[in-house]
Amino acid sequence: MLKVAVIGGGSTYTPELINGFLARVEKFPVNELWLMDIDEERLKIVGGFAQRMVEAKGAPFKVILTTDQRAAVKDADYVTTQLRVGHMEARKRDEYLGLRHGLIGQETTGVGGMGKALRTIPVILQIAKDMQELAKPGAPLVNFTNPAGLVTQALTQYAKETPSVGVCNVPLNAKMNILGRLEQATGKKIPAERAELNTLGLNHLSWHRGFTVDGEDVWPQVIQGYVDELRKSEHPEWDPHLIEILQMMPNYYLQYFYNTDKKFKEQEKWPPSRAEEVIEVEKSLLKDYANPALTEPPADLMKRGGAYYSTVATQLLNAHYNNLGETHVVNVKNDGAVKEWPAEWVLEIPSTVNKSGIKPLPAEPLPAACFGLISAVKAYELLTVEAAVHGDRNAAYQALLVHPIGPKASQVQAVLDDLLETHREYLPQFFK
Repeated sequence: MLKVAVIGGGSTYTPELINGFLARVEKFPVNELWLMDIDEERLKIVGGFAQRMVEAKGAPFKVILTTDQRAAVKDADYVTTQLRVGHMEARKRDEYLGLRHGLIGQETTGVGGMGKALRTIPVILQIAKDMQELAKPGAPLVNFTNPAGLVTQALTQYAKETPSVGVCNVPLNAKMNILGRLEQATGKKIPAERAELNTLGLNHLSWHRGFTVDGEDVWPQVIQGYVDELRKSEHPEWDPHLIEILQMMPNYYLQYFYNTDKKFKEQEKWPPSRAEEVIEVEKSLLKDYANPALTEPPADLMKRGGAYYSTVATQLLNAHYNNLGETHVVNVKNDGAVKEWPAEWVLEIPSTVNKSGIKPLPAEPLPAACFGLISAVKAYELLTVEAAVHGDRNAAYQALLVHPIGPKASQVQAVLDDLLETHREYLPQFFK
């Protein structure tokens, strides 16, 4: 019998996660699912709905609500994190922080991503510390909290005793989109388990570069079909010439690096920013969740984003528990998988998932055209980890200085001062 703790259980994503556990309960026999959140009122609404969902399916497991993190973690077999320090209001502040300095304002990329990381890393490290003391020996921490790769980088450096992995739904979205294109081209439906995506990079900074079906390489067909599709589009997502040259599909978030001016012009149309849109979506969702007659997630949950979130989350736990040896694209320590790159870097990379752990598969490095960007962003990540852990303003300054879409040198101090003051109540390490 298994205990799973969800830290940030008051998230509007939680009902989707519940569906994932319900769908796999025979193979992944969770007995107690603990939903922990510091927002008691929100937890009561989301958690109450989660309990009704489980009861409607015959109550195959208990859903326990708590505001006590240590109680949630105690004796847990698995701990997942999906929290947001400062709630959606802090995300809004991140977005407008970027805008007022003429920079990208986004929750995982640029100055906004840095603000989120500085708030989040100390909280996640404390969870890992509690797990080391209270959870079952060897219980893994499965982190969905953004910026997922950067947070996992901090865990590998400062919580080495707690096995951890960072997870994102973007690779699975890419895989399902590619399968959709293949189905359209061939007229044949291909089950997802028969296909594997070859991708490499950092979280929200990766390139998809290969695809197999039943072990057969179909990437030439996939990439040519994608180039043809882009050429036919009136407003293509990417310049087809770029894709033709790279022979890879960039992660959507690379738009912020490759098409920075375009993304900034979109910001200039705010309000509403994405955070402001989500705030309204969440108000509607929480109103639905509070309906005592509701036992299935409402259709509006898809407006929140996060497609395939429950699939990614519960498939990973299931593969680990049942020793399946499946390949999942996750954020883990390189540890020699890409031997040309530093071993301590956390990468987003195909990895084998079984009972003994999550191990990255050997991979060829990306070409120089990609590595230049990766190395600069990884330098930013490593400096941000040091800044978050130690309240080190010099490291934070250098992190902003090195970021490819960060401020100019003459702006760095002003942006840093604004960032720290904007989130002062969540950054005590910088105001000792």
